[in-house]
Amino acid sequence: MAPSRKKALEYGERLIAHPRARLPVTLRQTKNGVTLLHNGKAVTRCYLTPSGLRAATLMARALGVKVPPLGKSVDAQVSTGIVWRAISLSALDYRKEESYPLAERLLEEAEAMRTSESVEL
Repeated sequence: MAPSRKKALEYGERLIAHPRARLPVTLRQTKNGVTLLHNGKAVTRCYLTPSGLRAATLMARALGVKVPPLGKSVDAQVSTGIVWRAISLSALDYRKEESYPLAERLLEEAEAMRTSESVEL
């Protein structure tokens, strides 16, 4: 059985408490939704609701990947700052208009961080 969203977020908080430049993560889509994983452990999850699917799409954009097809996964190497933004995007309630300006800002920051990381390499 998959861990609850609450347990996943608790693990995510512990994970980003120690800043790292490169953190391997996996985005996986199952029949229940989209889950962000680190070393096989759930960091956050988005359920198959209209708001959850929007959150999953924006979370994938923050990571610089696309949401994988059902039953598939995609890997990324990102900083804990980007993971924090992905977690934040997954937690917003997209039924509320107020979420969109914040989501846009988080996406801009994640893009800037990914761009600066690739320049430094």
